[in-house]
Amino acid sequence: MTRKVRRFSGGVYDLGLHVVWCPKYRRPVLAGRVAERLDELIRQKADERGWKIIALEVMPDHVHLFVKHDAKSSASYVANQFKGFTSRVLREEFPHLKSRMPTLWSSSYFAASVGAVSAATVEKYLNTQGERPWKKGDGS
Repeated sequence: MTRKVRRFSGGVYDLGLHVVWCPKYRRPVLAGRVAERLDELIRQKADERGWKIIALEVMPDHVHLFVKHDAKSSASYVANQFKGFTSRVLREEFPHLKSRMPTLWSSSYFAASVGAVSAATVEKYLNTQGERPWKKGDGS
């Protein structure tokens, strides 16, 4: 991956963030149509904010996202933009997500700036999540 800096009036930046979050109680509800719609919504929110998704993997019980974001957005802001928007829309469109859980997402998340490891390493890790030997078929 080539480094591509972005510019704004105060300087230049190249910020990558690896974010992971889970459904409440880590329930495996992110499969089939729900997973497909979640993928669409995450991409929609990123486009809306001008962020670039480098890698995205929706697993049945968690989401891995590697996103390039702007210099004014904190890690918590980025994570909460995705979580809040997707929760609201998915719970409206899939009523079983409302009846099974008090909220769609756990209140916590993991976020790491991409710097300690290369962006290519994070991208490769996320792109091979579905190939893990211990991953069992989820029927989707």
